[in-house]
Amino acid sequence: MRVVIAPDSFKGSLPACVVANAIEKGLRRVWLDAECRLYPMADGGEGTLDAIAATRQGSICWYSTVNSEGRPIEAPIWFDGSGHALIEVAQIIGLPAVTDSALVHRTTVGVGLLLKHALEAGANRISIALGGTATNDGGVGMMQALGCRLMNQHEEVIPATLDGLQHLARVDWQGLDVRLTKLPLVALTDVNNPLCGERGATRIFGRQKGVPESSMAEFDARLAAWARLAEAGGIRQGLANSEGAGAAGGLGYALKLLGASQQAGAQTIAEWIGLPAVIAGADWVITGEGRSDRQTLAGKAPYEVAQLARRHGVPVTLLSGGVVAADLAALTPHFDGVFSLVCGPMTLEAAKRDAATLLANQAEQLARLFGRAR
Repeated sequence: MRVVIAPDSFKGSLPACVVANAIEKGLRRVWLDAECRLYPMADGGEGTLDAIAATRQGSICWYSTVNSEGRPIEAPIWFDGSGHALIEVAQIIGLPAVTDSALVHRTTVGVGLLLKHALEAGANRISIALGGTATNDGGVGMMQALGCRLMNQHEEVIPATLDGLQHLARVDWQGLDVRLTKLPLVALTDVNNPLCGERGATRIFGRQKGVPESSMAEFDARLAAWARLAEAGGIRQGLANSEGAGAAGGLGYALKLLGASQQAGAQTIAEWIGLPAVIAGADWVITGEGRSDRQTLAGKAPYEVAQLARRHGVPVTLLSGGVVAADLAALTPHFDGVFSLVCGPMTLEAAKRDAATLLANQAEQLARLFGRAR
């Protein structure tokens, strides 16, 4: 029995590699001699760097930077040995690290600082995994760290935050570190939202970061003003409405200003780790994530794994922490069975705490069922 185990992380509970190990543990209770191939997955958000590092040759180096609240941290960059560097913004400005700060004061400065470290280390190509951020500053913090200056009407530099943007009158590009505009930049994301509007960064992703409904229109207007002024004197035009500009609180937009191309995170990562070829030779594929709903079908890691399995005629099962009952009918056609870890009433805290045990138990039962079906 050849089984490919390719889950995403269970956010707030387990990294993808631990999820995969727990599933394998359950399977081996039934098949001691099963050939289990573990390929932790990601889609550009949390766990992307770990997924790559677990399956590809390279090295991880740690550098000093700051998180979304401006506190000093150490953050990793993965290098493949040929000059390709991978940065995961969730490890710099991730939402779980936020304490009691207001969204308007959070910044993407730390991303810019880490990009400069990648340049100094000799990177000739940089991929930036977008997702899981605590920010909504349109990427102005990153741009400030790279030498761009944001000026008010008195020609004074303003804070590179969402709060500071209310005073923005001019964008000064003269000090921008042009090295980033002369090498390939790739933004990895699983969303195609524009920067502003009804489908923009603020209205779609702002609530989970703390934007009150009463501030939605105002904050959206600040990002629109940033884009208008940035493109008035910038090096690229017409990017605010492009797909992916709203990723990571508008960080996708700022990267596009630097010339970054956008790629589907899950598809790109699957190719990088060699997942298509491994699935082609499998008897069964198991994937999963912390919570599955209709958004899973919008390019999330489990959906990409399922697409690959379908392409090669291999059965694929979704085993997630939770499954939204109302979206089960939408999910079902894409998987050969959709399952949740929770077998009975349980608090979210308990489910997160015991996720590894629950995964192993459920995987064991799936193995028994799959064995009978064969």
